Amino acid sequence: MIDLVAPNPHALGVMILILVALVMFSRDKIPLETTAFVVLVALTLGFSWFPYQTETGALSPSDFFLGFGHKALIAVCALMILGTGLIRTGALEPVGRFLAILWRRWPGVSLLLTLIITGTLSAFINNTPIVILLLPLLLGVAVRTGTSASKTLLPMGFASIVGGMTTTIGTSTNLLVVNVAVDLGVTEFSMFDFAVPALIGGVVAVLYLWLVAPRLIPERQAPMESKVSRVYTAQLRLGTNSQFVGRTLADAIDKTRGTLKVEKIQRSDGVYVTPFPDVVLRLDDRITTTDTQDNLHEYARLLNAVLYSGIHAVNAEHPLSADGMQIAEVAITPSSSLVNVKISNARLQSRYGLRLLAFHRFEGSQPREAKGLNDVVLRSGDVLLVQSSPEDFSKLKRGAEFLVLDGTEVLPKTKKAPIALATLITVVSLAAFSWLPISLPIEIAAMLGALVLIVTGCLSWREAIGALNAQVILIIVSSLAMGAALMKTGGADYLAQVFLAATFGASPTVIIAAVMLLMALLTNVVSNNAAAVIGTPIAMAIALQLGLPAEPLILAVLFGANLSFATPMAYKTNLLVMNAGGYKFSDFMKVGIPLMLILWVVLTAVLVLAYGL
Repeated sequence: MIDLVAPNPHALGVMILILVALVMFSRDKIPLETTAFVVLVALTLGFSWFPYQTETGALSPSDFFLGFGHKALIAVCALMILGTGLIRTGALEPVGRFLAILWRRWPGVSLLLTLIITGTLSAFINNTPIVILLLPLLLGVAVRTGTSASKTLLPMGFASIVGGMTTTIGTSTNLLVVNVAVDLGVTEFSMFDFAVPALIGGVVAVLYLWLVAPRLIPERQAPMESKVSRVYTAQLRLGTNSQFVGRTLADAIDKTRGTLKVEKIQRSDGVYVTPFPDVVLRLDDRITTTDTQDNLHEYARLLNAVLYSGIHAVNAEHPLSADGMQIAEVAITPSSSLVNVKISNARLQSRYGLRLLAFHRFEGSQPREAKGLNDVVLRSGDVLLVQSSPEDFSKLKRGAEFLVLDGTEVLPKTKKAPIALATLITVVSLAAFSWLPISLPIEIAAMLGALVLIVTGCLSWREAIGALNAQVILIIVSSLAMGAALMKTGGADYLAQVFLAATFGASPTVIIAAVMLLMALLTNVVSNNAAAVIGTPIAMAIALQLGLPAEPLILAVLFGANLSFATPMAYKTNLLVMNAGGYKFSDFMKVGIPLMLILWVVLTAVLVLAYGL
């Protein structure tokens, strides 16, 4: 039986802070970056006011900021830039075009090959750009074939997560676990050191996603396939019959109960008047507004005005015209600058030429009309139904703020695409093959690749900076700080003792399975990066106390932290897939929990056999 020794006050304080942070990470209403910043401030203040003495002296509070310069964070940021370069230059356009042709000719095996290609790409590229590339393509296939996209989007999203487990650069989680383990004295994993167990699990996962998952998913409609009224810009002309001639604009707006949004007022002589509330309306004034067809006719009735579209009065011969405007759904991407911005402050019309018609978030089963949404704070994965011109939609597709879900298969391609693709291949080769005379650590190789993309014009500095995600950066830094505090104060050793007491006498197989399952459960409710970095020092302490090799326990943490299938909040691409496909929370549980359990069993067995435990 293991005798537990009470932790010292500093270790206890760190563990309480970590528990509070994990709870905050699981709350949708608290931005992840806010929680991360709170953790950093709490650690630095706490160790400033209550210094902790180690064998080498006092633990410096400023040490918790070292994560900003950690090689894992440098590698993650550089790889985000590389992934953005591939998408912006259209380097992956041949892949998308090949899949589009495949779905047209051989639909029976297309899902299988889509899963394999998605997983393969995700082993070397952050899976968010991969999902952003494939979502419109698969939606286009569904539109063209008249089928529901729900059978393909969720399996594709899960395949991208599975593929990310196979290499050290597949996800930021992998990079963090590997680098934290090195900091703790474990021999560094090379890029493909755990590819074999991951591939074995990947084969099982792909077969499940191909043969079983589509049968578990009910038919789902895209979130806003219900009818939503198009908006039109029109003019309300005040004639002799209107009682508002000679009255103020405020009176006219009050008559419509404040719903009339006046853009400008045109006087009969062609002069435009600024629409201040105290402006006195005159005969033949034309009030310009934009709204639905029903509302425009209601405004005309309430004001006794004549409704005009262009130079013609609206009637059967000259109906309202939207002047070539199109309607499409757009999703907020994880890297969008609009994340955590109120809709009223997003300036959708002035910045992007978008008129908001309706809004959908996975918490609700029905889209909400645009009215009354000003105070809604946008999140990654939110879907907006918008109206705009084809030109503006084309600009959106080339940007990083929105994912346009219009079902088209048009993919961007530039002359810089070969440079971006060659850069990625070079970066992977330099980092993966240590026998090369010019081999480099991944953080240096990735930084070199990012520089090449910028110097060659594949990316501008603005685009490169836009590729960086402040949320990811702060979560990584705060997670590294929590892991360091846990290790240096002895908290990791104490938690390892608690774990061993709970599993006293268990075999190494049970220990590895328990560590992986604990990480899998944790990663589905909190940040996977936080779960991984906190779990790594604990796994290391367990290995030391049991005299086991550290590698299988470190990999149990790595694989477990990647089993983000059970909830839509578990991984950033899950929300994109959920809202684009109109899935419900229960769909993720129905498909994701069996997948998580299957991979848990398979990966545990492979690790035990591989290390002879």
